[in-house]
Amino acid sequence: MIHAHITTWVLALVLFFIALGLHKSGKARGLKVVQMILRLFYLLIIGTGIWILSSLNSISMLYILKSLLGVAVIGFMEMIIVRSVKGKKTTTFWLLFVVTLILVLYLGFVRLPLTFMT
Repeated sequence: MIHAHITTWVLALVLFFIALGLHKSGKARGLKVVQMILRLFYLLIIGTGIWILSSLNSISMLYILKSLLGVAVIGFMEMIIVRSVKGKKTTTFWLLFVVTLILVLYLGFVRLPLTFMT
């Protein structure tokens, strides 16, 4: 299940940047389609994450923190796209997105024992 989880969030990141590219090129219809697919991937990320958490024998606070930060990353991705479409400033959300993404990746690949190698 870890491979499915990693695949979904990697694809979500790719779709996120594709959506931003579509917005910058003025292709609103394509952006809507990619944004809907991206929202499906948000649900898949959360679903596989819950599945992984439920399969653990003991859940430490670091797994809870990683889960909350992961949901925050999804929220920041959505806010960046929505605010970009509305023409609002996104600098703060970009900063929060990068910081939380780095923290989630650090917790997932370095700090916590359950990685894609298992």
